[in-house]
Amino acid sequence: MRIKKYFKTPEHIRCFGSKTIKNHLVIMACESDPYIFSTDTLPTDLRFLPPLANGLLGWRVYDNIMHMGGVYNGDDGRTHRADVPCPLAVKMETEELAKHAYCLDTHTGSRLCSVSTVTASQALYSHRYYSNLMVMEILLVRQGTSQEPVTVELVSSFTPQSKDIAFESGPDYKGGRHIYGQTATPEFPGVSCATVHLIWTTMPPTLTLLPEQSQARWGFILVVANSLESAESSFDKGLSLMASGNLRPSHEQAWKELWLLSKVEVKGSETLCRAVIGCMFYLLSAFLSMHDTTSCFGGVSPGGLSNGGDGQDYWGHVFWDQDTWIFPSIALFYPKLARAVLEYRVRTVDGAKDNAQRQGYKGLKFPWESAVSGREVCPGDIYGQQEIHINGDVIHAFKHYLYLTEDLSMFREGQGSQVIWGVADYWVSRVTWSPEDQKYHLLGVMPPDEYYYNVNDSVYTNTVAKFSLQFAVELADLMQHPAPPEWQQVAEHIKILFDEESKYHPEYDGYVKGHPVKQADIVMLGYPLGLPMSPEIRRNDLETYEPVTDPHGPAMTWSMFAIGWLELGEAQRAQSLLEKCFGNIQGPFQVWSESSDGSGAVNFLTGMGGFMQAVLFGYTGFRVEKECLAFSPLLPDDVSELCIRGVNYLGSQMDWLLRKEEVCIILRGDTESKNRYNLQVILKASGTKIPLIPGQPVTFSREAGCICKVTPEYSCWPF
Repeated sequence: MRIKKYFKTPEHIRCFGSKTIKNHLVIMACESDPYIFSTDTLPTDLRFLPPLANGLLGWRVYDNIMHMGGVYNGDDGRTHRADVPCPLAVKMETEELAKHAYCLDTHTGSRLCSVSTVTASQALYSHRYYSNLMVMEILLVRQGTSQEPVTVELVSSFTPQSKDIAFESGPDYKGGRHIYGQTATPEFPGVSCATVHLIWTTMPPTLTLLPEQSQARWGFILVVANSLESAESSFDKGLSLMASGNLRPSHEQAWKELWLLSKVEVKGSETLCRAVIGCMFYLLSAFLSMHDTTSCFGGVSPGGLSNGGDGQDYWGHVFWDQDTWIFPSIALFYPKLARAVLEYRVRTVDGAKDNAQRQGYKGLKFPWESAVSGREVCPGDIYGQQEIHINGDVIHAFKHYLYLTEDLSMFREGQGSQVIWGVADYWVSRVTWSPEDQKYHLLGVMPPDEYYYNVNDSVYTNTVAKFSLQFAVELADLMQHPAPPEWQQVAEHIKILFDEESKYHPEYDGYVKGHPVKQADIVMLGYPLGLPMSPEIRRNDLETYEPVTDPHGPAMTWSMFAIGWLELGEAQRAQSLLEKCFGNIQGPFQVWSESSDGSGAVNFLTGMGGFMQAVLFGYTGFRVEKECLAFSPLLPDDVSELCIRGVNYLGSQMDWLLRKEEVCIILRGDTESKNRYNLQVILKASGTKIPLIPGQPVTFSREAGCICKVTPEYSCWPF
C-alpha cells in the first residue's frame, strides 16, 4: 500500500503504466480516490488537458504558452492576455513502448510513465506558496535487476518568442537562462506596457539513469516576474528550496493548508462528489496564495489564467462572472481571497469613473469586460453600453462580504465605500423619472439574458440597482457619512415589473411570455438577490422560464433553477436540473466547457462557480443576511450525506454534516481570528437556541434556522 500512499500526496497530473500487477494496483488506487482523476488516454481535444495555476501564473499541461495575471497586450477591445512562452512544455519519451495512464491529483500535478526496466515520473506544478515559481521534476527509478543505462528523451515545444511580447536575451543568472521584454501595446494611450522577465534552468535533450544508480532525480524551475529584481529573488528562492529538498514539500504543504480551510464531500453520488472536488480545485487555483503579500491579484476571468489569449475564451477579461458566479463559494471559506476580489475592483475605480463620464453619467460605471485599468475593453460596444447590471453585481459582492465578515476595514482603509457610493451616484444619474407612473426607469439596457438588448426596465437590472442604492444608504449610516437623499428616493421608486394577472416577473418591459431566453435571469431574483416574494410567485417564475431557457446555454444556468426548486422543497426536480451540468464536465480531468457540447470557454470557472453555489447554497439553504447566516437544508434522494468543512462566518469556522433528517455543526476551536463572536443556532420552527461551543458537536433534526451572535449588541451595525 505504499504505492497508494505515494499517489495520495497532494496535487499532480500523473502518467504511469506497465503490464505488471504492481502498476495495475496503482491505477486502481487512483480510481478509487475521488480526489484523483485517472485515465489511460489523454483527451483527443487538448483543450481539456488540466490547467495548472496559482492565481499569478497559469498554463495548460504540455502547452508552450502560459499567462501571467494582469499582463495584457492590445488596446481597448483588442486587449487580451499576453502569451508568455513556457519552457516547461516538455514531454518525456522512451525508446521502449509503454502503456501509459494519467492522473490528476487535486493537490499537485505530475506525469508518470512506466516501462519494464524503469519507472519514469514527471511532476509539473505551479507552486502554491511561491506564486512566481513553476516546477518540473523528473524521477527515474530502476525496476528489476537490469544494470543497463536507461535514457529518457525530453521533447520540448518551447520557443523563446511571443506575438505579444518582444523578448530579448538577458545575461544568464546562476546557470539559468534569462529573457525579458515588454508587451507591444498598452491597454490605452499614456500608460506603460507590462514588463515580463523569465529565468529558468535549462534542460538537456536527454536524461540517463546510470548503471550504478537505482534511481535519480532532476529538478527544473521557472520564474516569471515583472521586474529583474523579483525574478532573480524568486529564482534564488527556488534554487534554495531545491537544494534543501523543500521545493515540492512547501508546495504540498500550502495546498494542504488550503484544503484544511475548506472541504466539500458528498456521499451517495460519486459523480457529484468528484464534480464538487474538481470545481473547488480549479476555483482555488485561480486565486493567489494567502501567503502572497507582494503579487497584485488580477481578477478571475471565465477561463482562468490558462486561457484568454487573442480571440480565445473572452480574451482573459474579467466579467460579472467573478463577482456573481465565482465569488460566493470562495467567500464562504476564504475571506482573505474574497477580499482580493473586492480590492481588484477598488484598483479599477479610476477606469470605472472614466467609463461613466464617457457615457455622460456621474459616479462609477464598472466595465462589462475589465483588464487592468477598469476601462471598458469589451470588443462589442453594445455590451459595455447596455449591460449595466455589472454595477449592481459588483456591489452585491461587497455587501455579501460585509454581511459575512463585518470587516469594515475593507470599506474604510480599503476604500470599498468609494465603490459603493460611486455606483449609487451612477444609478441616480442613469435613471429616468416618469411623471405618469411616478417611477424611475432604466432605459436602453441589456439584461443578463443577452438574447435581448435595448430594452427598458430589465427586472434583474432594476433590482440590483435598487439593492445597490439601499446598501449605499446602509453603509453611509454605518460609517456616519451623509447620504444624498436621492439614493433612498430612487431605491424606493425604481420600477420593478410584475404581472399581477399571471403572478410572475416579466423579464423586461414588453417581454412576451413564452419567448426563449438565453440563461438564468429572472430566476436569480430569489437567489442570489433575495428579492422578497411568495412561494407562489417564486414557483411561477421558475415554471415560466425553465421550459423556454436555451438547453445549450451557459453552464451556470441550471444551477440557479436547482436552487430555486430546493427553496420550494422539490429536491428531486432540483437534482434533475443540476445534473444537466454534468454534460459540461469534460473527461477525464473534470475540466468544464461553457456549453455541454464542448464548445465555448474552456476551464469554465463561471459554470463551476454556479454549480458550487447549488451545492453550498442550495442543499444547505445558506443565505448570507445582515445579522445572520440562515440555513434550510434539503438533500436529494441520491445524496445520503453532505459534509462541508470550514464555513467561515464572522471570523469563526464551522464544520457541517447534513443527513436526510439530521444536521450536525461543530464550531472549530483553532481559529486565529481576533474578532470572533459567541455564536448560537436558532431553529426557526421551535425557536430553540443552542450555543455553539468550540469543539462540541451540536446535532438537531433537520429544519430551517440561522447562525447568529449570542450578544448582537457587539456588532458593526449601529442599530
